[in-house]
Amino acid sequence: MNKPTFYVTTPIYYVNDVPHIGHAYTTVACDIISRYKRLSGYDVFFLTGTDEHGQKIEQAAQQKGMTPKELADSVVQRYKNLWEKLNISNNHFIRTTDESHKKTVQEVFKRMQENGDIYLDEYEGWYCTPCETYWTETQLLDGNCCPSCRRETTKLKEPSYFFNMSKYQEKLLKHIEENPDFIKPASRRNEIIAFIKEGLRNLSVSRVSFKWGIPVPGDEKHVIYVWIDALTNYISALNYFEANSELKKYWPADFHVVGKDILRFHTVYWPTMLMSLGIDLPKSIFAHGWWTVEGQKMSKSLGNAIDPNWLIEKFGVDPIRYFLMREVPFGLDGDFSFKALIHRINSDLANDLGNLLNRTLGMVKRYFNGDIPAYKVEDTVDVELFKKIEDTFDNVELHLKDLAFNKALIAIWELVSALNKYIDTTAPWALAKDKENRDRLETVLYTSMDGIRALSLLIYPFMPDTAIKIREQLNITEPVEKNSFEELKRVKQLKAGGKIGEVTPIFPRLDENEIIDNIKSENKKDEDKNNNDKAVELIDFAHFMTVQIKAGKIIEAEKVEKSEKLLKLKVDLGQETRQIIAGIAKSYLPGDLVGKTVAVVANLKPAKLMGLMSEGMVLAAAIGHKHRVLELPDEVAPGTIIK
Repeated sequence: MNKPTFYVTTPIYYVNDVPHIGHAYTTVACDIISRYKRLSGYDVFFLTGTDEHGQKIEQAAQQKGMTPKELADSVVQRYKNLWEKLNISNNHFIRTTDESHKKTVQEVFKRMQENGDIYLDEYEGWYCTPCETYWTETQLLDGNCCPSCRRETTKLKEPSYFFNMSKYQEKLLKHIEENPDFIKPASRRNEIIAFIKEGLRNLSVSRVSFKWGIPVPGDEKHVIYVWIDALTNYISALNYFEANSELKKYWPADFHVVGKDILRFHTVYWPTMLMSLGIDLPKSIFAHGWWTVEGQKMSKSLGNAIDPNWLIEKFGVDPIRYFLMREVPFGLDGDFSFKALIHRINSDLANDLGNLLNRTLGMVKRYFNGDIPAYKVEDTVDVELFKKIEDTFDNVELHLKDLAFNKALIAIWELVSALNKYIDTTAPWALAKDKENRDRLETVLYTSMDGIRALSLLIYPFMPDTAIKIREQLNITEPVEKNSFEELKRVKQLKAGGKIGEVTPIFPRLDENEIIDNIKSENKKDEDKNNNDKAVELIDFAHFMTVQIKAGKIIEAEKVEKSEKLLKLKVDLGQETRQIIAGIAKSYLPGDLVGKTVAVVANLKPAKLMGLMSEGMVLAAAIGHKHRVLELPDEVAPGTIIK
């Protein structure tokens, strides 16, 4: 009999960055549902991988004196190493530089072209290289800044192949409305419906401005752009177009799990491409939220992107897996805090689960010399506990169908509490005082151990190493995934008579103050090192002398319309008056600046900000989120050279 199939994917991660906690979050989530489905008897295909083409990689490689492929190879290994540390059980790791992927992407392009959905035209717009995205003028912030990363964009005009995405607008809307599970959670669904109803534009799907990509078949001046290249990985990994593909049986995917920032690509671009190809759409796209760190947005510029390798080294792999899935409902934004992590480890893992195991096995050692007792004298309290175990399996199944990982863990920990309460209520230490209660004592400890056996199955998808350690201490030798889950999850399955394994604490308590102090100390060392590194980046005197700094007196100041941070200044530089647009509106009211003499970079190339010409830069010190301009004494005349 063929097993039912289950196919889950992470996004493919871009190799212009190192893995951070957000990448780990998505991948651990997919690993948990994969492990659970395997336990439940499914034939699972779990895909992850890397997106390796594009202008950013080409430019970064040039700067490092490497080929793009060499750069990609070095970063890809970091992802593979991290997934190994995190116990990720993926079936396949796809790279967009794989020959089989390139072949599939070109086949996708050809078939869409043959269906009349790809045509050649010209694209003109404001292009952000870091985001590899074109923006319209109305979408830009503060002049020509990208609304996503806030860096400056460049106006480009180039020939491009386009995908006739607008053709599929009504068909896509109908599919979303008829399939409520297609986009999860529901709030994201409403957001995408609103976007589609605004009207879909045709999509630019090739570039001529760089070479690092898959060539357009028949027109190699163009490379196929990320929308087709990256998204195609979900079927190229299955060798979809090969007639004898064994893997094609997994399509359509049960879940594409993505961050909310790439939801539109997966729920609009990808399904319309599949419609063009005549291929079934994935069953569900689930968008999870973002992590902040100690209340701040995680970013390279803030230097607070947490390295999962470091976390694993400090706290262990299973505590990190548990925390990521327990702390925040999957789909909402979450905040990573060391205090919250330590609290979860001490409270949930050490006190609740760890103590349950230690106290139960400790009494088995004390009262039965480590021999596993038998179930002999039933009581209603035992029956109630067995019913709780059965209900917990049902609840976990229900929650994991919706990827509600934190709800599943809450249900599991309610069982942990029920088992601890069962021991407190039955009081085996009191039963042990009277030989006539020995059969009941055996029953109580057997029931507790069988409950822990059930817990080991329930936590296995979340914390596989911990589950195996618990089973070793219970002297259970059968591998978890080699047996029938339906058999394993029944109550009273523990074999009596054997010896328990070596009893060791699985989650030692952590000293919060000591750990927080150590982290602060390490951060201070890193900060000092970074400052020292920066200090040695010297320029020569001739280079410095190319910068012309003059004293300028601010004679007028006003807010720039539609901008929160820009002020328009009129500055007297002695021989001339210039207009300067300065990003200091959150630190100064316009009237505060009039009459001040400030330092101005006078030979900066003019630039347009919010449609206004800026002819210089006012120097200011950044203090947190505030700015303080460098004020000069009144006796310094406008136009005075500052050396």
